[in-house]
Amino acid sequence: MYEFLHTIWQWLTDTMADLGYAGVVSLMALESSFFPFPSEVVVPPAAASAKQGEMTLILVIVAGIAGSLIGALFNYWLACKLGRPFLLKYGKYFFVSEKSFGKSERFFLKHGEIATFVGRLLPGIRQVISFPAGLAGMPLGRFLLFTGLGSGIWVVILALIGWWVGRDPDGVAEQLGRVMAWVLPALLVLLIAYVVWQRRKRPTEEPEVAE
Repeated sequence: MYEFLHTIWQWLTDTMADLGYAGVVSLMALESSFFPFPSEVVVPPAAASAKQGEMTLILVIVAGIAGSLIGALFNYWLACKLGRPFLLKYGKYFFVSEKSFGKSERFFLKHGEIATFVGRLLPGIRQVISFPAGLAGMPLGRFLLFTGLGSGIWVVILALIGWWVGRDPDGVAEQLGRVMAWVLPALLVLLIAYVVWQRRKRPTEEPEVAE
């Protein structure tokens, strides 16, 4: 796997100027969908090309975010159109009852914003976080907003690392590990703050009046 990623990195580094911003959009759309294509081998080489004057850093970031949104929207649409009917009909064969699905659906409708934002910053989760959003019918505007926020931070991180490190995949991996050592605790603090806020808000909510 390492040699494969290294080969892909080298190819992207050598050809990113030819692929241009459309290439960044297309590859990031693949990465943001369920295809196993890591963004670490897309944005940093493009940022390295920007440092060499072959591209523009801000446009690399815009293209990366646009591609992420396109891929996320594809997963969201797929889940909306096919996922819910499929799970309701065949979920029992995968130990997913209609009751448990309903509970997860209500959870995501209530906490989907924070789940989407945090999920876009977690490796291995950002590619699939759009599925539960689509399954739960999360409002499209909120989905795009929080997906864009999470994707934007991730793309900016990758772009700055690529700009700083240049054409060195090992250096990118090392710097990304250091950055994630700060990002993960920050996300944990954010989640704790969100839980505390939710608990404080709950008593102030007006109880529903039965008709």
